Amino acid sequence: MRGVFGLILACLGLLLALPGAKGQDMQELSEAGLQDWIAGFRGRALAQGVSAAVFDDVMAQVHYLPDVVERDRKQDEFTKTIWDYLDKAVSDDRIAAGQRALHDHAAVLDRIEAAYGVDKHVILAIWGLESAYGAVRGDIYTPGALASLAYEGRREAFFEAELVAALQIVQSGNVTVDQMLGSWAGAMGHTQFMPSSYLKLAVDFDGNGRAQIWAEDPTDALASTAAYLANAGWKTGGRWGDEVTLPAGFDYGLAGDRTQKPMAAWAALGLRASDGDALTGNGWAALLLPAGARGPAFLVQDNFAAIEAYNKADSYVIAVGHLADRIRGGAGFIGSWPRDLRALTLPERIEMQQHLLDAGVYAGEADGKVGPLTVTAVRAFQRKIGLIPDGYPSLDVLTRLR
Repeated sequence: MRGVFGLILACLGLLLALPGAKGQDMQELSEAGLQDWIAGFRGRALAQGVSAAVFDDVMAQVHYLPDVVERDRKQDEFTKTIWDYLDKAVSDDRIAAGQRALHDHAAVLDRIEAAYGVDKHVILAIWGLESAYGAVRGDIYTPGALASLAYEGRREAFFEAELVAALQIVQSGNVTVDQMLGSWAGAMGHTQFMPSSYLKLAVDFDGNGRAQIWAEDPTDALASTAAYLANAGWKTGGRWGDEVTLPAGFDYGLAGDRTQKPMAAWAALGLRASDGDALTGNGWAALLLPAGARGPAFLVQDNFAAIEAYNKADSYVIAVGHLADRIRGGAGFIGSWPRDLRALTLPERIEMQQHLLDAGVYAGEADGKVGPLTVTAVRAFQRKIGLIPDGYPSLDVLTRLR
């Protein structure tokens, strides 16, 4: 999401390299350079309604944070398989902590669920992933992190807009300068809202006059998360998705979030629930194979897209949904993950795309971002050479392309 970073960034390497133009060389970045950038930024911030007094007070405490810039750049290189990510995201400890939080905050969670129609277990799961249920909310001065990333230059417009939003939050009186702490990427509070998301969707659920996502009491943060999901189209009573089994001879070309079918149509194709029962429900769903034909299969529904608005990585959405189910008392996945495989590195993903371009089956760019175009191209290549066309960008596919 543009509103959360926290633990979710661990999964981004599975799907994409962060976008943006090339920034300055690390050796060129400095405290003096940041202060020059701030001097130029001042007029732009004041033009957007930030008072001179607030600007000077907030920005006086801003210093260049090289560790923040380094962590941001390393995201391009980071790779993690979905099963490695899920091992941590949906660990036994996190499930147990979520069940304790469900008990400890039962009354407020019930009120939030009633007010917004969003499953309280999903709200808890996001809280658990974003800040370990409030234990790890971040201790970096948010304006300092945002200013350092804007000054670095790769995504200057994005981080500058977030910095303006942070200044506006301080100006609103909802938080003091000293309280505005969060993650290295500028996300704040129990459920790691970016400043712009806070301005749009944070709510004062406890009625004290301020939407306090930074407070020890998580009420406003949890309610704000529910408001975010409701705004993203959450359907009350619906599911994020469910694990399914596929019949022998299944056409893997039907997988992918762009192939939506009624549940009855999937059932007619031979798909069944993971426990062997017949599929139920009348809604539409798409088949997702996050680890290809060798891993678990999921029919994902409308609420998958609502969680995806919080963060677009499939691994994050599956982790939220599965953690919510486990907190509720559900079982683990039936299917096994292909743990003998490893994720491709960024250079390997770029190389794969270049080979696919050369083969005439890829219509995108060789940028390392594994999205629908890449998956479609991999599937076409797999069909061409007689492999199962699951679209999974494995090392085996890369090796055969070479």
